[in-house]
Amino acid sequence: MNPSPIQTATFASLGLPPEVLANLEQLGYKAMTPIQAVALPLALLGHDVIAQAKTGSGKTAAFGLALLDRLNPRLFAVQAMVLCPTRELADQVAGEIRRLARAQDNIKLITLCGGVPLRAQLASLEHGAHIVVGTPGRVMDHLDRQSLDLGALKTLVLDEADRMLDMGFHDDMVKVASQCPSGRQTLLFSATFSDDIAQLSRRFMREPQRITVEAQHAEGIIEQRWIEVTSRQRLHAVGQVLRHFLPASTMAFCNTKAQCRELVQVLQAEGMVALALHGDLEQRDRDQVLVQFANRSASVLVATDVAARGLDIAQLEMVVNVDVTPDAEVHVHRIGRTGRAGAQGLAVNLVSMDEMGAVGRIELLQQAPSVWTPLAELSEAGTALQPPMRTLQIAGGRKAKIRAGDVLGALTADMGFAREQIGKISVNDFSTYVAVNRDIAEQALRKLSSGRVKGKSVKARLLDLNSSDEVF
Repeated sequence: MNPSPIQTATFASLGLPPEVLANLEQLGYKAMTPIQAVALPLALLGHDVIAQAKTGSGKTAAFGLALLDRLNPRLFAVQAMVLCPTRELADQVAGEIRRLARAQDNIKLITLCGGVPLRAQLASLEHGAHIVVGTPGRVMDHLDRQSLDLGALKTLVLDEADRMLDMGFHDDMVKVASQCPSGRQTLLFSATFSDDIAQLSRRFMREPQRITVEAQHAEGIIEQRWIEVTSRQRLHAVGQVLRHFLPASTMAFCNTKAQCRELVQVLQAEGMVALALHGDLEQRDRDQVLVQFANRSASVLVATDVAARGLDIAQLEMVVNVDVTPDAEVHVHRIGRTGRAGAQGLAVNLVSMDEMGAVGRIELLQQAPSVWTPLAELSEAGTALQPPMRTLQIAGGRKAKIRAGDVLGALTADMGFAREQIGKISVNDFSTYVAVNRDIAEQALRKLSSGRVKGKSVKARLLDLNSSDEVF
C-alpha cells in the first residue's frame, strides 16, 4: 500500500486528544510532513507499517505519537520499545519522544545503549519504565540477564532498520522480536527497502502496510555545485570551497576513514576547526565530537556514511561530497542533511574523471543535469572560518542531578553572563556540555571552576581539538 500523502494535513485531523494537540502546537508542529501524513493514520489504527523514509523526514514523531497513543500511563510496565542502530540516534529519538510525551502524566522513558555502564541501567529498570529506547546489542544483554521484561509490550519500533542490518544486528533484532508478545504492533522505518528488509518483515510483521516517501528534495531548496578536481587537488579544494562560501556549519563526506583523517589534518593546518567522525573513534570521543559540532563549536564535521548514519544536525548550511559515492541514493541522503525546515541549503560535489559514471547515475535518479563550476572561479574571502562558540565540559550530569537550567542559572544569575552568550546545553549521565560565545570562553571556564552549580563546586574544562585525551 502506498497512499499519496496530503501535504497540508494537520494533526487535528487525526483525532488526537486536545492536550496532545496543544503540546504539538507548543512544540512548533503545524502541518504534518509527508511521512507523518501517510504513516500516522495507519499506525494509530493499529496496523503494522513498513515506512521508507530518510533521516530528517519527521519519522520520529510519526512513530512516537503512535506508540504514546497506545500507552496506558497507569500500567507501570514496558509497553513500547524503539530499537536504533547507534547510541546517538537512540539519544535523539528518546529526547523527541520525551518532548512529545509532555502532554501525558508521568511517562517514564529509559535508554539502553552500549558505551554506558550496565549498573546504572539495571537500577533504572528496577524502578520501572513505560518506554525503552535502545540499541539491539544492549537490549539483548538485558533480555539475557532477565532485567528487561517485554511481556506487556504493545509497540515495537525498528528505526533505521537497514542500518541495523548493515551493522550485523540481524540476529539480535530477530531474537528481540521473538521475545515480544505476538499481538504487538510493529513499525519498521528504513531509508531503503532491500531484500533483507523484506525478509525481516516477513518473519515478524502481520500484514504490514508498506509506504514510501520519495527521497527527493523540493526544487530550489538545495543548490548543487559540481567541481572537477584531480586526485592531488581534492583535499585542498575542500578548504578553497569553505573559504569561498564561508558556511557556519558544514558536513564533509568521505568514502573512507583514512580520507577523513587526512582531510581533517589538512583543514586544521589551514586554521579551521574541523573534527572527524568515523568508526575507529571510542564512544567518549565520538560523543564529544558530536556535541562540539551540534553546538557550533566546530565549523566542519568530516564523516563517513557509516559513522554519520542517523545523525540529524540542525541548521546545516552546506554539505561537501569530498568523494562521490557510487550509490546514487546515498548521495541523495547525504545532501538532504542541508536545506531542512524550509531553509536554503548548498551541496558541493568534488569529482575526478574516474567518478563520472557515478555522476551519471545521480543525474538519472535526480532527473536533473549537473551544474558545473570551475575550481579556479572560486574566490577566497581570506577570512578565517572560525566557529562562533566554544564548548565547556562539566564533570557531572543527570546522575549528579544536574539540569540544563542549573547550569544556565549559574552562568547568568550567579556569574553575570548574558543569556545571549550561552548556547546549547547538553546533559548526559556523567557529563554536561555547554556552548558559550568564543570571546567569553576562558572567563566562563575560570568562573565555573571557582564557582558553584546547584550549590556544589564543579570541575570544568574547555573542549578543544586535541583535548579528548585529557581527564578532569
